[in-house]
Formats: sequence, C-alpha cells, structure tokens
Amino acid sequence: MLNVTVWNEFRHEQNNEVVKGIYPEGIHGAIAQFLNEDFSVKTATLDEPEHGLRDEVLKETDVLIWWGHMAHDEVQDEIVEKVKKRVLEGMGLIVLHSGHFSKIFKTLMGTSCDLKWREADDKERIWVVNPSHPIVDGLGEYIELEKEEMYGEHFDIPAPEELIFLSWFEGGEVFRSGCTYSRGNGKIFYFRPGHETYPTYHNPEIQRVIKNGVKWAAPTNHAYPVYGNAKPLEEIKPKSAE
Repeated sequence: MLNVTVWNEFRHEQNNEVVKGIYPEGIHGAIAQFLNEDFSVKTATLDEPEHGLRDEVLKETDVLIWWGHMAHDEVQDEIVEKVKKRVLEGMGLIVLHSGHFSKIFKTLMGTSCDLKWREADDKERIWVVNPSHPIVDGLGEYIELEKEEMYGEHFDIPAPEELIFLSWFEGGEVFRSGCTYSRGNGKIFYFRPGHETYPTYHNPEIQRVIKNGVKWAAPTNHAYPVYGNAKPLEEIKPKSAE
C-alpha cells in the first residue's frame, strides 16, 4: 500500500470561520479522509516541528501532497531542500491550488509560477484534454464546479510535459489546471482547484483526480543515477603512440 503524506499550512482553518465550517478537521484532514480508503495516510502541518516533515517521515513517504497559501515564506529553506532531494530520488509530489506559489514548486519549476486570479464565485469548467491519461480514469469530458476562485493565464510555468486539464471560467479566462512534470526520478502533478472558502475537496470527482494522481505519481523501481567521478566499466587499454 502506498504511503501518502498530506501537508497543509493549516492557517485559514484556525482564523477564518467560513473555512473552519467547510473543513473542520483542516484541508489536510478532509483530503486524508478520502485518501484513507485506498492508501496509508499521514498528515503534516506548518507549525509542527520541522513542519511535520522529519527525515523519517519523508523517507517513508511515497507521495507528498502540498497545500499552502498565506504562509509560503514561513516554510524553512532547509525543509524545502529536503523535499526537493526526496523528489529527485523518486518521491511523488502533488501540488494543489495555491501551492503553485510554494517554495518547493517554484524551486522545482525554476520560474515565478505567477498568474492572474480573482475571487468572484466564478463557475469553473475543468476540461479533460488528455483523455487517455491515468489521472483522468473514471471521469467524463469535464468537471464543473459551481463556485471557485479564478486562476487565469498567463501561468508562468515551464511547458508541461503533459497537459491533463484546461479550465474555463465564467469571466472568460482559461487556465492550464492539470500539469505533469518529471524531475530526477520523481513525478510531479499540479492540480488547480481547491480555494479554501469553497467545498472543492468534498467533490467526488475532485477526490477521484487526487486519488488517480497519487497512483500516477507513485515511485518507480528505477535506480537513482550515480553521479560524480566514475571508474571505467571496462579496462581502458593504453593507446600506442603513432
């Protein structure tokens, strides 16, 4: 069984009554609850020692899910580097919604990861644009959310290795809302929806995408490459002088 760690900064749920009403156990708790049906799940939050991401936790994590918004700058650079190292070694990473601006995502992407946004109860229609991909298994042509925060292009990310979803918003904007990447031995999935004041993570189709994403991002059995000075695999015979 895959080991999943759900990381959440867990700030909105403690100081915003609307968010607390939607996610009384925190966004991490809501995600962990539906993932528990298929995976072994732990949670970690910003204010725990080492943000809940001690070396032994990261070592045992097959896929890390990341949600952050208002406290990106409070994440210690040392922890970011440890997470990056684990991704390069093969740990999967799923970055949700405003996690696009997290230190770990920006570090792995190498760009600003900036975008347009608006909170105006926009309808969002998330179109499946890669219907053969395992992340969309069990979905129809699109997912429709009655109300969500708008994210609009241009989204300053590297060109996705695979584009899975494209969102349309009621105000007319579009957005690359499901993107995959590989970094080292690890696989990364960015999935856009999930603003804290909407019950997005209670939506069964959104839950299905995240479950599928965990399965897709699971580590492979590929050996981690060996770098640095290398001894020859075969004897190198001296070249005779001509």
